[in-house]
Amino acid sequence: MDRPIPTLGSATARKTRSTVVVATLATCGIAVSLQQTLVLPVLPDFPRLLHTSVDNASWLVTATLLAGAVATPTLSRLADMFGKKRMLLVTLAILTAGSVLGAFSQALPLIIASRALQGVGVALVPIGIAIMRDELPQQRLALGVSVMSATLAIGAGAGLPLAGLIVEHFDWHSVFWVSAAVSTALFVAVALIVPESPVRTPGSFDYPGAVMLSAAVTALLLALSKGAHWGWLSYRTTGLIVLGLLLLAAWLPVELRVRNPLIDVRVAARPVVLLVNSASVLSGFAMFSNMLGTTQLLQQPTETGYGLGLDILHAGLWMAPSSLVFGAMAPAAAAITRRFGPQTTLLAGAWAMGAAYVARVWLSHELWQIVTGSMLVAAGTSMTFAAMPSLIMRAVPATETASANGLNTLLRSVGTSTSSATLAAIITVTVSRVDGVALPSFGAFTTMFWIAAAASFVAGLFTLPLFRMVEREDDPPARAVRVPEVVVGGRVVGRDGNAVRNAVVTLLTPSGQPIGWSQVDSSGCFSLAIPGAGRYLIVTAAEGWAPQSRLASLHAGQDIERIVLSDRLTLAGEVSDAHGPIGDATVAMTRLSGEVVNAGRTTVDGRYEMPLPSSGRYVLTVVTPWATTETRVVTIWGAARVVDVRLRTSRDDESACPAAARRGRETTEAT
Repeated sequence: MDRPIPTLGSATARKTRSTVVVATLATCGIAVSLQQTLVLPVLPDFPRLLHTSVDNASWLVTATLLAGAVATPTLSRLADMFGKKRMLLVTLAILTAGSVLGAFSQALPLIIASRALQGVGVALVPIGIAIMRDELPQQRLALGVSVMSATLAIGAGAGLPLAGLIVEHFDWHSVFWVSAAVSTALFVAVALIVPESPVRTPGSFDYPGAVMLSAAVTALLLALSKGAHWGWLSYRTTGLIVLGLLLLAAWLPVELRVRNPLIDVRVAARPVVLLVNSASVLSGFAMFSNMLGTTQLLQQPTETGYGLGLDILHAGLWMAPSSLVFGAMAPAAAAITRRFGPQTTLLAGAWAMGAAYVARVWLSHELWQIVTGSMLVAAGTSMTFAAMPSLIMRAVPATETASANGLNTLLRSVGTSTSSATLAAIITVTVSRVDGVALPSFGAFTTMFWIAAAASFVAGLFTLPLFRMVEREDDPPARAVRVPEVVVGGRVVGRDGNAVRNAVVTLLTPSGQPIGWSQVDSSGCFSLAIPGAGRYLIVTAAEGWAPQSRLASLHAGQDIERIVLSDRLTLAGEVSDAHGPIGDATVAMTRLSGEVVNAGRTTVDGRYEMPLPSSGRYVLTVVTPWATTETRVVTIWGAARVVDVRLRTSRDDESACPAAARRGRETTEAT
């Protein structure tokens, strides 16, 4: 499909517009990340200000964490369905409402509700990354994603000194007023500047899946957040963990059956997505360990022998260099991604974090050592955070960009929560007493650094298989400028009209340039984003079916003609001996691990046929009517196979001397 070559003026205008869009979205990311740490300077005073206990006041942090984790997958899926800009504005409106509620409130329940509404803003980051994928030219996408990913740490790092300065000169309500003013201004900026993406996934929202996942995530994160206070073996903690795991176990089959799942489990189970999400949990753990460990080292009393005794404001100011490094590394991470691929960026970042943590075990005594170590970890974290969305976007359909990145962000939150719980558990075990006060020992921090280093190195190991799974994408001139995309849908069925649930539909131009792909849902339906009206090549493949391809003219608002896979791939053959075909013989196929896959009987002419199983090695066993058996290993590679089985012993030999025949056959097979 030919595309017009843009003029210099139009290219310059697009570049300027994309820069403004990136700046707006990045500012939104910083604003929502600020909410994670904006109240921390006031947290020690909240029990006195709100006339409550320290445990009750800690809900001001927990509520934000839980709300963000619950809202991220839900709002990300809604963004894919109803428009990314629309859900971006909804997220900013909720953030503004929460900030205004906090600014006017004096009661603890209302402040907790305010913080929960502010936590919803975390969903803005994956939605913003999805907008960049739809809006930015290909050669600028890596930088945009790197900048957007960096905002998670920039905002969190800037929150401490900013809130400290505000509280030092104004009433504590000013923290909420500043947040309300910023989110309102960003709402207006997004409405005026950010375009709406035409890429949407039609269908109904998965309410059961959203409720079950939200309940499971809430139970697990609540146990991690409050476990140190309640006791890790208490009924509340263990009960919440069991409840969360049971809900997840029930949620998975629901998502596999529903037509428009909240999270497409089939896509999430693809090897690339699974490896990147696993690395996301570990990277989130390592990132938050840096923030927690560095802040604690700076604030611990000097009497401990290792602490520097700084207050929250000055500790936050010394954390600022790490946030600046996070932002400064974004262009470098983007350059590595463009030159060597995002898998290289992820590997280099993860192992740089690990090396920095190992060094921090011995170099965490002086101020310059603590700050430098924190900056080195931040540099590696910036690279990992920049690479993961790029890998996710290459591995999922364009119609699921926001929801896939939302899951990645959610798992990163699981990592940060696990980091906080791990440090709390270590501190509980390794304490030292200074003037009768129990304080963490230095060994608690070195242990945490060792664990964070191990998590970083393992995240790097998860990256190694990606080098053979993900190809580096050079940007040819034809793809240098993105064009608006529209979505077309269709359905894949078998000859009987039933859905083929494991089908994958790939779209290419007639010249072979890849456009996109989609995996069907439980009803066989799929959605594909196309650059515009034109002629396309549609390739459909499914495990156990003969692939099919066709050329079709597609345009907006048109469904693809139903794709019928008519040829079922089979494993077939003939069972015979020296006398000819053997009818009514049992043919069974089992896995090498022992599970039965298929079983059937031969016809009068000795023929058998069964559906082709997934690729792999299997054991094919034949049992004749007179109890002779024959077994062999069969390799299936995704194409129809014919395996004829000729018994080594004839039926006459077996009937004359069954025991001798069996011994002879066993000797032959052993040889």
